Amino acid sequence: MASVSRLLLNAVKIYWKTLFIVLYPIILLPVFIFDNVAALRCLYVVLLMAGYWVFEALPLPITSLIPMVLFPLMGVLDSDKVSLCYLKETNMMFVGGLVIAIAVEHCNLHRRVALHVIKRVGCSPRKLNLGLVTVTMLVSMWISNTAATAMMIPIIEATLIELEEQGIGQMFETPFLDGVPLEKAREEEEEQQKKPTRETMCYFMSTAYAACIGGNGCIIGSGTNLTFKGIYESRFDEGPGVEFAKWLFLNVPMMLIMMYLTVIWLQFWYMGLFRPNSPDAKRLKVGMQGEQVARKLIGRKLQEMGPMSFQEKAVGCLFFLSVLLWFFRKPQFIAGWAEMITQHKVKDATAAIIVVLLLFIIPSNLDFINIFNKDESKRPKVASQALLTWKVVHQKLPWGLIFLLGGGFALAEASKASGMSQLIADHLHGFAMLPRFWVMVISCLFATVLTQFSSNVAVANVVLPVLAEMSLVAKIHPMYLMMPAALSCSFSYCLPVSTPPMAIAAAPCNMSSKEMAKAGLGVAIISLGVLFLVFPFLGRLIWDLDTFPTWATL
Repeated sequence: MASVSRLLLNAVKIYWKTLFIVLYPIILLPVFIFDNVAALRCLYVVLLMAGYWVFEALPLPITSLIPMVLFPLMGVLDSDKVSLCYLKETNMMFVGGLVIAIAVEHCNLHRRVALHVIKRVGCSPRKLNLGLVTVTMLVSMWISNTAATAMMIPIIEATLIELEEQGIGQMFETPFLDGVPLEKAREEEEEQQKKPTRETMCYFMSTAYAACIGGNGCIIGSGTNLTFKGIYESRFDEGPGVEFAKWLFLNVPMMLIMMYLTVIWLQFWYMGLFRPNSPDAKRLKVGMQGEQVARKLIGRKLQEMGPMSFQEKAVGCLFFLSVLLWFFRKPQFIAGWAEMITQHKVKDATAAIIVVLLLFIIPSNLDFINIFNKDESKRPKVASQALLTWKVVHQKLPWGLIFLLGGGFALAEASKASGMSQLIADHLHGFAMLPRFWVMVISCLFATVLTQFSSNVAVANVVLPVLAEMSLVAKIHPMYLMMPAALSCSFSYCLPVSTPPMAIAAAPCNMSSKEMAKAGLGVAIISLGVLFLVFPFLGRLIWDLDTFPTWATL
């Protein structure tokens, strides 16, 4: 019997995902089987997808396609209506923003900007950390958090290795064993998992945190932001929507406060800031020599890149153009460019696709001007490629995230059409009667805890539709509950599995999950504290959050 139990337990450990995929839908059947109404059938699909998303029983994008099957078959929503949810305006803005980011990454413009900023900020340990964090945060506003982290980690690694080779600082702890030669000690260290120094942990982890925090600063910086935008605008389609400029006015100040309080916390915890007599502070006293070595390395990397190419300049100009188009589409204080052209509603996706088209039209170099040159050797033999090619986009665009966003929008649309929204609203009446500040706090804490173990976008897809209905029951402005919760879904700082930037940063420095949780908990507390203090005040100035809007209806 003991042997059979062990074999059974081993089979469950190996095939638990398959068992979950098969058994979980059966376990959920009582949700609607005794009262077969559209609202409960929709709730069944929502709970099914939430379970698959949280435990990642299926790939997240594949789980997101379930509404395309179950909503039509269960009589919740027509196939045509479900299909439209997978390519809404928000999805097109996401695609446009990502293609622009891919162009910046493809021509290495982001790396050049990063190196120049780091060189200007300074190369002493604390200044270097501040420069790396600042660059990562600003880059992550416009490109994916994962790409921003992946760009910065090699720069950090090369800098720390160079400093160590010059005898200044250490990337990993070196074992000092009595009577054992240093070479043998190093060999033994290599056989085991290397333990990073506290300074190394500060460099790597602050970069991952900067990518997560920076992603909240701009609406295209994170999938959770776009999930919020799509669900909010789908549910409240009579409202003004989520405008690019207003998002910046609210979230950039919060981003900066969160980021630099996080830097202070991490430098206090790892680098002995405000603790001059601590071992951490004493290890950083590398003097001018270390700063010169780091500055020399940054200068060499810039020299290797060579002068700025026409492609980099053109992509930089188009990136700047995209920001201007987004900002001045509807800036409020003056008439936007879209209002001057047409009376039809023009959203941010249009601005993004304008720039995308230009990326595929403008050539990557100016050799065409020599087509009639008298010197035959200078004439181009073939047409130059555009600034960006479809092959590059096809390889680098995370297509699965489009389905993930679309699945969330399909859930929001079905919950409204089936009456599930009203059902949820009725059952949340007691909780919604709490003071609105505490409703927001509890919602954000729940989202922050859940996002440590699950995909940020998946958590947002589950939490935000519920908060939309709760806001209607409590007569609270939907923005007051939904935006803070959406931002909290990006506060995934505690574990390598929380979000890709954490895994990317943890791998090269062999940082333990326990150490990451200690530092990440402090960052999460800082982020939530800033959110609770700043959002109610600043949000009230940008949106009239004290008044329940007339366009918000059950």
